[in-house]
Amino acid sequence: MFHRRQFQLRLPARALALGERTLVMGVLNVTPDSFSDGGLFLKADAAVAQAVAMERAGADIIDVGGESTRPGSLGVSAATELARIVPVIARLRGKIRIPISVDTSKSQVAEAAAEAGAEIVNDVTALRNDPRIAQVARRRKLALVLMHMRGKPRTMQRSPFARDVLRDVAKGLRHAVELARRAGVAKSQIVLDPGIGFGKSYQQNCELLARLPELARSGYPLLVGTSRKSFIGKVLEKSKLCAGSGAERIWGTAATVAASILQGAHIVRVHDVAEMAQVARICDAVASAGRVRGR
Repeated sequence: MFHRRQFQLRLPARALALGERTLVMGVLNVTPDSFSDGGLFLKADAAVAQAVAMERAGADIIDVGGESTRPGSLGVSAATELARIVPVIARLRGKIRIPISVDTSKSQVAEAAAEAGAEIVNDVTALRNDPRIAQVARRRKLALVLMHMRGKPRTMQRSPFARDVLRDVAKGLRHAVELARRAGVAKSQIVLDPGIGFGKSYQQNCELLARLPELARSGYPLLVGTSRKSFIGKVLEKSKLCAGSGAERIWGTAATVAASILQGAHIVRVHDVAEMAQVARICDAVASAGRVRGR
């Protein structure tokens, strides 16, 4: 079992302790077409109520997104993204006490979200789509999540997969970190995400979870998002177990969340907050007991 390092993640007006316990990031998709829950929270009232419910259920961060990045998705304009997320973030400011993250790859959206109250920008393209996001993060003192994606959402599951997935992920994230640091983003503002499900085969997703300790050698905290993803269904199908899709993959998700934490993840990004918060607390207890035993 991997013993993860501890970090202080700098936000505009506070810091998050990473590594003492696993932080749970609740997914809030303000979209009509996200792969698992598209349309459920498209209206601002529903989105705000869901965020409040996730905080009560144990979320440490709420990640608000206005553009689906599911395999095959085409993307939307910045204007559409802004119309979806800014009213939600603005209403959540002061209503919840936990940090708000904005899931976007557009600097214009990141800037407006920060103005509305977001403290973290979660870029699934790791600055490939719009490197100016790093400048927004520096100027606004936002935490910056850099996620590895091979290709683009529209084609990422049709393009050839990397021969060596860990090398591909590590190389891509190393380049993203260099861009962010050159833009003036402090090391204490950066989190890395291997991008489970983004341009990887289902076997490669499993390999990345098994090899997270190797990725942790980068010296940055890790965020892992496996929640309800199709590779879970693929694994279960091979075992002749039907997992369906979305919420039906909750037990498979729980297993991948546990694996992520015990292999060193600092933050897990999930849809089912109440259930995965329980998984996180048990894994933290096991990891803590292992550290005491190893002294």
